[in-house]
Amino acid sequence: MREAKVAVIGGSGLYEIEGLSEVEEAKLTTPFGKPSDAIILGTLEGVRVAFLPRHGRGHRIIPGELPAKANIYALKSLGVERIISVTAVGSLKEEITPPRLVIPDQLIDQTKGRDSTFFGGGVVVHIAFAEPFCPVLRQVLFKAATEAGAKVHKGGVHLAMEGPQFSTRAESMLYRSWGADIISMTASPEAKLAREAEICYATLAIVTDLDCWHPDYASVTTEMIFSNLLKGVEAAKKVLKLAIPGIPPKRACACASALKNAIATSREYISPKAKEELKLLIGKYLDE
Repeated sequence: MREAKVAVIGGSGLYEIEGLSEVEEAKLTTPFGKPSDAIILGTLEGVRVAFLPRHGRGHRIIPGELPAKANIYALKSLGVERIISVTAVGSLKEEITPPRLVIPDQLIDQTKGRDSTFFGGGVVVHIAFAEPFCPVLRQVLFKAATEAGAKVHKGGVHLAMEGPQFSTRAESMLYRSWGADIISMTASPEAKLAREAEICYATLAIVTDLDCWHPDYASVTTEMIFSNLLKGVEAAKKVLKLAIPGIPPKRACACASALKNAIATSREYISPKAKEELKLLIGKYLDE
C-alpha cells in the first residue's frame, strides 16, 4: 500500500525509524527531479508512515543542494498530510543546552538562492506564512515529548542559514540580537514548500551545540554535534513513537487549505503544461 498520511523527514543522525512493520520502499520521480533517496513506507503504532532521509543514506547531500521540491512533492504524491521534520540545531540561548529538544513556532530565513516555491513561470501564488509551523502538529509533538520525559522547549524562533559552513562569531551574535533561539541549515525551503503543498509541517529540533557565541563553550565542530546528536536522537525516537498515533485523524488547521485564496493568476492564463505539472498541488482549485 504505497500511501501514508504522516511523514518523517530525518535529518543528521536519524536515518531510519525503528519498529516499522509492513515495510516497503518507494523510488519516485517527480516533475522536480528525484527526492533525496527512496522513501520507506511502513506501519508504526497502527499508523501508515513515510520516512525520507533528508541528506540521503550515508549523508551525501549538503543543505544547499537538497532536492527540497522533489522531496515535498514526492511525499504529497503518497497522500502525506503531515510532516514531522527531525533536525539537528545549534542553540542561540543560554537556557537551551544540548541535548534538549525544541519545537519552534517561528522562522527566519537567511538561506541564499534556494528555490523556495513550486510556482512561477506564469503561475503566481502568495501563501500566508505568518505561522510557519502547524500549531496542531506542534502541540502533538510537545505533548508527546512531555510524556516521553524529554527536556523540551515549546516555541522559539528557528533561524535557517545557508551553510554548509557554520556561523562566524559575528553572525551568531547578530542572530541572537534578532531574537533567534535555534539555528540550522534545512528548515527553509522545506517549511515553505510544505505549506504550498497544503501539508502540515512541524519541527522536532535536537540541540547539539551552542553555536559559537558563548565564551565558555568551544566553537562548534562536527565531532561535538554528533556526540550530542546520539543522545538527542534516542529522545526523538521516543517522541515520534508517541506523537504519530496521537495525531488527529482529521485536519482543522489553516495548512489544509493554504492555496484556497492564494492563487493570483487568472485560471485562463495558466498554461496546459503548468496545469499538468502542478495538478497535484492546485488541481482542485482550477475549476473554481
